[in-house]
Amino acid sequence: MSGRVGELSPRQAETLAQFRENLQDVLPSLPSQDDYFLLKWLRARCFDLSKSEAMLRKHLEVRKHMDADNILAWEAPEVIRKYMSGGMCGYDREGSPIWYDIIGPLDAKGLLFSASKQDLLKNKFRDCEVLRRECEQQSKKLGKKIETVLMVYDCEGLGLKHLWKPAVDTYGELLSMFEENYPESLKRLFIVKAPKIFPVAYNLVKHFLSEDTRKKVVVLGSNWKEVLQKYIDPEQIPVEYGGTLTDPDGDPKCSSKINYGGDVPQHYYVRDQLAQQYEHTVVVNRGSSHQVEYEILFPGCVLRWQFRSEGADVGFGVYLKTKIGERQRAGEMTEVYPNQRYNSHMVPEDGSLTCSTPGIYVLRFDNTYSYLHAKKVSYSVEVLLPDAASAQQIQNLGDKLSEVALNHSP
Repeated sequence: MSGRVGELSPRQAETLAQFRENLQDVLPSLPSQDDYFLLKWLRARCFDLSKSEAMLRKHLEVRKHMDADNILAWEAPEVIRKYMSGGMCGYDREGSPIWYDIIGPLDAKGLLFSASKQDLLKNKFRDCEVLRRECEQQSKKLGKKIETVLMVYDCEGLGLKHLWKPAVDTYGELLSMFEENYPESLKRLFIVKAPKIFPVAYNLVKHFLSEDTRKKVVVLGSNWKEVLQKYIDPEQIPVEYGGTLTDPDGDPKCSSKINYGGDVPQHYYVRDQLAQQYEHTVVVNRGSSHQVEYEILFPGCVLRWQFRSEGADVGFGVYLKTKIGERQRAGEMTEVYPNQRYNSHMVPEDGSLTCSTPGIYVLRFDNTYSYLHAKKVSYSVEVLLPDAASAQQIQNLGDKLSEVALNHSP
């Protein structure tokens, strides 16, 4: 049985009754007390009574910490209101609210330099509460239970800048917060305009998602506008996304409902770096260099690095070896990320490179120009692999008029 209202096995019904009994002390403080709400937590933990109860009680602690009952009156810092992209706009054909996330223009680094992580998390919690309450309003309006939200992720412009480790880590925390506090709330998530780097980005965050959520992630092909209209009436879709909906002033993007983000002006910055932990530390002697090799087995992988130096600047570049099994000088290798000097003693440096061909890639810290001083360099390097399922699906999509669910991602 599905574990939904009207579709419960005798054992599931018994578990639900016991669940309600166990929660008598906190029922009044729940945002809803009906069976629909309680069954979400049971389904999220496969009707394991103790795990479901622990999950819901933890949610109540989070609600108290976030002051959830008053959160709609909370005003996020100006930089978040102006530059955190996304928004609720329209309803699908069954009456579920639709949320758009606009990835490309999102300046994750600017936001993390300008706002606290706690405010970013609270802002996302507020968005979730807006959607939950909108589902309640739709239920009353339509006379049927609306429990889930349809999401559209516009991935146009998704690039290497979005793979910055602190940004990915923070996004992971946002996803975890959604999973842990709003279970069984996602109807489906459509990915539109996914670039080739999407499988790498998805692979970085998919472990934050439950298996059930992953099954609801659908990558759309070039006919994404037509597919959206199968699920959403064109009158409920902004002109920007193939529908007929505009703002009252005719804005085709419906910017009064959907924030399209943008680069955060530096006058908002309250810090110019984030505390980092580095895996390795080396001393690069005066007049010399230090090389670190990484083998890339197939195209599409991404090399991601962070480093800082102490006392003075240091050179850095990435090369592809032309001879395997022996150390090569920089001039003997193919330069794939130009060597230049970085003031990483002032602001830590980070970057990434999409590896288009397999081979041995060399990250080279260069101190050959310094005749007097050795440089102490702390660094971390990762090889980011693409999610195999989504990579294959994007390749298969090409220009095909199809949609593909990522429901068998390992």
